Amino acid sequence: MTEFKFDLKTTDGMARRGEVTTAHGVIQTPVFMPVGTAATVKAMTVDDVWATGAMIILANTYHLMLRPGPERVERLGGVRKMMGWNGPLLTDSGGFQVMSLGDLRDIDVDGVTFRSHLDGSKHRLTPERSTDIQRMLDATITMAFDECTPFPAEKDVAASSMRMSMRWAKRCREAFVHRPGYGQFGIVQGSIYPDLRAESVAALEALDFEGYAVGGLAVGEGQAAMFETLEVTTPLMRADKPRYLMGVGKPADIIGGIARGIDMFDCAMPTRSGRTGQAFTRRGSVNIKNARHADDPRPLDAECSCPACTTYSRAYLHHLFKAEEVLGLMLLSRHNITYYQDLTRGARDAIAEGQFDAYQQDFHDRYNSGDIEPI
Repeated sequence: MTEFKFDLKTTDGMARRGEVTTAHGVIQTPVFMPVGTAATVKAMTVDDVWATGAMIILANTYHLMLRPGPERVERLGGVRKMMGWNGPLLTDSGGFQVMSLGDLRDIDVDGVTFRSHLDGSKHRLTPERSTDIQRMLDATITMAFDECTPFPAEKDVAASSMRMSMRWAKRCREAFVHRPGYGQFGIVQGSIYPDLRAESVAALEALDFEGYAVGGLAVGEGQAAMFETLEVTTPLMRADKPRYLMGVGKPADIIGGIARGIDMFDCAMPTRSGRTGQAFTRRGSVNIKNARHADDPRPLDAECSCPACTTYSRAYLHHLFKAEEVLGLMLLSRHNITYYQDLTRGARDAIAEGQFDAYQQDFHDRYNSGDIEPI
């Protein structure tokens, strides 16, 4: 039987090189996890996702409970079997999506009642129900159900929100069905207040989760405040468990998160940006729809191994978006996920070699240098 475990291989400053062993495969960290909200990474086949070097993907409890429904997914063998993904799967708890519904939801001490954004039907999520849905989805990693504290929030509001999430975390832990190679992560809350973050870490560690996430960031506080919060939070977190920064983010956010002791990241930005014509490259972001690319024979990123860069020119990619061809969305989505995988792979190698500071500096120098106009 495979035990869910985290092996910390080496450190370089606060940056960590590790390995997560799960029932569905081994994850090398730092790692970026592509988002497959509705059991698909948008505009990509499973083979495409594997080809980028991805080792774990996400699915969304809220969306899958509404459509096609957790009972149906369970009958089909879980998300992984249903979509043909053979690697580890992490599911978020649905808390962030439910909290984003505004007037369509009503929160109380026991859980949240909400109306579907699809058809207005009424639903209820509690810590126990969220945990059980994730079991039905066959999530390798289950996330605790929490309230994502909005930003900005006065300290008393953030404290009340965090403490309710900690009570819910205890209920999630009690509801979690332990299986070999499966894990559950608690989520640290507390907004930008260091003492609240410390209180949250202590409450979660008493529950002995298999891993711990930092939630409630990348919600409008800005990069500086996010980094400051990480700097006071990650040193308090256990070194022998994986650390996951939820919903982050831009390439510079990921590099900065790694530098502050984070192991796992996810964000819908690479595929969402790819579908709108924005590509991430080693020299910064590129809007392929701009007219300057119309006659450009160069690859999008000469150092990238994805099909968009090895087979096609910027001019062709520009044409695909102007012609509204689906292939353009597919190519840039795959390119962006490849870029993010290359970014974290490079960080893993640099940490192992004790060269992360140099890697981080080189990233910033190149990324901020800007894309070069064709001659």
